[in-house]
Amino acid sequence: MSALEILRRAIVSHIAWDSEEKAMQSEMLIFVDKFPDCLWRTQLSGHITASAWVLNEARDSVLLIHHRKLDRWLQPGGHADGDEDTLAVAQREVLEETGLTTLPIFPQIFDLDIHAIPARGSEPMHFHYDVRHLLTPQVGSKLEINHEVKAAEWVPLAAVQARTTERSLLRMMEKTDAALRM
Repeated sequence: MSALEILRRAIVSHIAWDSEEKAMQSEMLIFVDKFPDCLWRTQLSGHITASAWVLNEARDSVLLIHHRKLDRWLQPGGHADGDEDTLAVAQREVLEETGLTTLPIFPQIFDLDIHAIPARGSEPMHFHYDVRHLLTPQVGSKLEINHEVKAAEWVPLAAVQARTTERSLLRMMEKTDAALRM
């Protein structure tokens, strides 16, 4: 099975939270089918990224980073760079940006999102087709941010709405509440 088939199957098997996410899931599948190079940044219209919604051990706070380039509070994440294993990509990005080694809370995809990235330098405006995973830090893992991150904070789930109005983050907060009640 090819890398794109593995990715496609994971996206197809995801159960969307609402009609908005379902529409993005459909659009993401069209994108993966249309662009065999969708895992690479060289696909200038957009590319696959992976990110992590990282809950603390108590499951009452989420790790948000203040992204240096985008100047916004977001979840850790980044480019697939050819890797179809979005869980591994999400874990790698959390490690690179925050120093935390993580474990999946659930092995499957947690959320799907498509968002525009503004033009910057020679890079045109493009889209990130983001595959998101629900993670938690390994015991003993220490928070140490890198140069891409202005700050990182454990934000209580009840306070996420005070930090951002981004629908995709608020959707993950809603999903977290539902998942933790299971």
